[in-house]
Amino acid sequence: MAGNDGALPVVDLTPFFTGDEGGIARATAAVRDACRTHGFFRAVNHGVPAELMARALELSAAFFALPDEEMTKARPAEGSKAPPLPAGYARQPAHSTDKNEYVLLFDPKLGFNVYPAEPAGFRDAAECCFARLTRLGLLVQEILNECMGLPPGFLKSYNSDRSFDSMVALRYFPATEEEEENGLSEHEDGNCVTFVFQDGVGGLEVLKDGEWVPAEPVDGSIIVNIADVIQVLSNNKLKSATHRVWVEPLPEFTEKIGEAPRYRGFLYKEYQQLRMRNKTHPPSRPEDVVHITHYAI
Repeated sequence: MAGNDGALPVVDLTPFFTGDEGGIARATAAVRDACRTHGFFRAVNHGVPAELMARALELSAAFFALPDEEMTKARPAEGSKAPPLPAGYARQPAHSTDKNEYVLLFDPKLGFNVYPAEPAGFRDAAECCFARLTRLGLLVQEILNECMGLPPGFLKSYNSDRSFDSMVALRYFPATEEEEENGLSEHEDGNCVTFVFQDGVGGLEVLKDGEWVPAEPVDGSIIVNIADVIQVLSNNKLKSATHRVWVEPLPEFTEKIGEAPRYRGFLYKEYQQLRMRNKTHPPSRPEDVVHITHYAI
């Protein structure tokens, strides 16, 4: 049910689709262990077709190969609906420590998305991916609910607002002589759970016990990253890698077991806004970037 591919724990999600109760119990235990030790695991047999993932990567690469003037057409028009972050194509400002360009998408039902006209099929593949990943997210949420020993459906009701859900196609710029390290600087994600699937280039690394270990690309697998909000709710029992008005360590992980909270309460929306400002207006100094430690006690 679980194994190790040299870096990250591997969890087979098949039992959640077949209803094998024994397999579900073993897979849940494997997720729990991975979230306590790594904050990451590699999901296989997760319900997202490998051919759809490959198609999405292929179309993303084709888009980023277009001339700049073509890519910049995939931006929202002036006066259009305002999502949490501008949807469509953008690239990081020159002073940012992160060197990448991306296409950002939200739930298609919200009407925020700006899709590239080329390559053909981009919109269909993106919307299919979004729907499949949403289903996977709801499944992982239920698994985490069980891992945390919470009442059935607790996280489902706690995290019922889907307006912050997003999907992004990323291209990292090649390193240069002036800047040997490009891509995305070390960070923790500011949401509940992040899914990552990679092309053959790879580059993702996970910090484990002070050492950086590679999360090598494996066709058809999805990397699952437990993020800040789950870490806070579990009072650091699960590593960061719900939507509610207020986020703070749950009593099941503090007063009920005689432990002090390690974070002060905060507004989920406030934290999301701070994290999004990291992206829209990245500070020139890395120490000014907001992390979950902003709320640590």
